Amino acid sequence: MDALVSGLTFVGIYGLSYGMILFLISVGLVMTMGLVRVVNMAHGVFAAFGGYIAVALMNSAGLPYALAIVLACAVAGLGSLVVERLFFRRLYGASELEQALLTIGLAFIGIASLNLLFGANVVSATLPAPLTANIDLLGRSVQVYRVFVIVLGFAVVLSLWYAIDRTTFGARLRACVDNAGMAEAVGINVRRLFAISYAAGSCLAALGGAVGAAILPLEPIYPFKYLVLILMVVVMSGKGQMMLAAAVSIFLGVVDTAGRFLYPETGSFLIYMVLLVYLIVRGNTLIHSPVVR
Repeated sequence: MDALVSGLTFVGIYGLSYGMILFLISVGLVMTMGLVRVVNMAHGVFAAFGGYIAVALMNSAGLPYALAIVLACAVAGLGSLVVERLFFRRLYGASELEQALLTIGLAFIGIASLNLLFGANVVSATLPAPLTANIDLLGRSVQVYRVFVIVLGFAVVLSLWYAIDRTTFGARLRACVDNAGMAEAVGINVRRLFAISYAAGSCLAALGGAVGAAILPLEPIYPFKYLVLILMVVVMSGKGQMMLAAAVSIFLGVVDTAGRFLYPETGSFLIYMVLLVYLIVRGNTLIHSPVVR
């Protein structure tokens, strides 16, 4: 019985923390694909840059953990505004093939830049001492870092819920997701709203990459290595469904962790079987949404 409780605690805590990192990285793409139908295969680049910048600021500049993460998110957000202005505005109304080709090209540029700036080796993140400590939960020793990630993830989920359901910005965002053409007709600046949402999504991706560097190791191939997981969250949660994206991310994190824990040799395939079954049962859930022109 003790072994069962210990195993469930491990799967629960580690799966939740893993799922929260997936959510932070993926929710920006869920937002932008709901607002404007752009197949952004380069979304993971912002998560990678956020992680690399945070680690560099801590290791080279000696900045505190929290400050390094905040600065990394700010840099990613500002950089995303430049990328949106130069590239993504040219993709509004383009075919999905054109969008995929351009964003894959941007992803390759991002990977090459990461390799040039930070080297080809895996970069390890140094956590502050309080986060490396262990605590006892239901008979299992759990790292404080995992609990911190879970608390931070739920804080972001609640903040997004409030911003989307209880603010004017959220009402405008929902209007654009439902019908961008009509929203623009009643005076909503859809392009500016998209740019703000894109920057916010990139900041969240950078937050996920920085905070989750101890869970998802940083390496130049990061944007492609975790692209499938990011797209799984998008596919299974649907366009613009940010709260559902949190539930899907947690589900995938727990399933993947449980599979690897119970079946170490083959468990990594379980999460892809879940996606396969979902697509067979539900079909393609990436339904076309109105496009800003």
